[in-house]
Amino acid sequence: MSRGFRTLAALVLLAATACTTGPSLETQGEVTAPPGDSKELTIGSAGFTESDLLAQMYALLLERAGYSADIISVTNREIYEPALESGQIDVVPEYAATFADWLNAKANGADAAPVGSPDLAATMKALRALAAPRGLTVLDPGRAVDQNAFAVSASYAKEHGLKTLSDLGRAKLPVRLAAGDECVQRPYCAPGLKKTYGIDIVAVDPKGVGTTQAKQAVQNGQDQMVLTTTTDATLDQFGLVLLADDKKLQNADYVVPVVNRARAGSAGVRDALGRLNTVLTTADLASMNEQVDSWRRLPEDVARSYLEAKKLIPKG
Repeated sequence: MSRGFRTLAALVLLAATACTTGPSLETQGEVTAPPGDSKELTIGSAGFTESDLLAQMYALLLERAGYSADIISVTNREIYEPALESGQIDVVPEYAATFADWLNAKANGADAAPVGSPDLAATMKALRALAAPRGLTVLDPGRAVDQNAFAVSASYAKEHGLKTLSDLGRAKLPVRLAAGDECVQRPYCAPGLKKTYGIDIVAVDPKGVGTTQAKQAVQNGQDQMVLTTTTDATLDQFGLVLLADDKKLQNADYVVPVVNRARAGSAGVRDALGRLNTVLTTADLASMNEQVDSWRRLPEDVARSYLEAKKLIPKG
């Protein structure tokens, strides 16, 4: 059965109510109530390929466990997170460090010191502490991580013997980096590459994060390195390879399901979604992204095929 995304009318409703609903910090009593186990759940997708795939896998796993699952696509975290608090959305795939910092800024101001870090345990502790007062439960992360990553051309890597970012630092090569313009200031980007790895970033070419233009600039030698992500499925098409972040500059952006505790905080939901943690890897996510983005397969079909192959749902 084909599962579509919720209609525009539902999105308008979310946008109209997200800023006025939700337990937030004023209704602490709801947070201490027993975890809920609604059998009709709404899963939120952030609207990009990987989030769509994760939402589809969540829905299939929950349906396998006896739940009814609907999917709604809301591309703006400023809308879908309050909707998650209010119970309009019950489950969302998130990224540990990014979501921890987002909730931290929401609670403590935009200038609050980041709580996300390369340390997964510390990041999860901070995230759960920030999520709980808002009526949210963060389930366990698996092995899949979608974090910032840096790629060079395969020929460049072979010529200079590069496998890691440390190798590039030791090579003392001048590097033009294709990235977003914010890379000049972000600690994980140009400043971090210089401080942590000693890489000589001579310029940041503002072509965006993992865009086609950015990859082409590295492919044709205009730039030497591009900022992308660990689940980028198109690197081979441009003759690019990732350099390992061997000193762990990047934050622990492991995939984590976040649920509304009052509606989806039960062991049934936790166990159903936790089954994905035993199999899903970063490479798996990259492969599925490629099937959707390059092969033009539907996210639901790719998600179903993957779960069937891993024997997490029956075939058919």
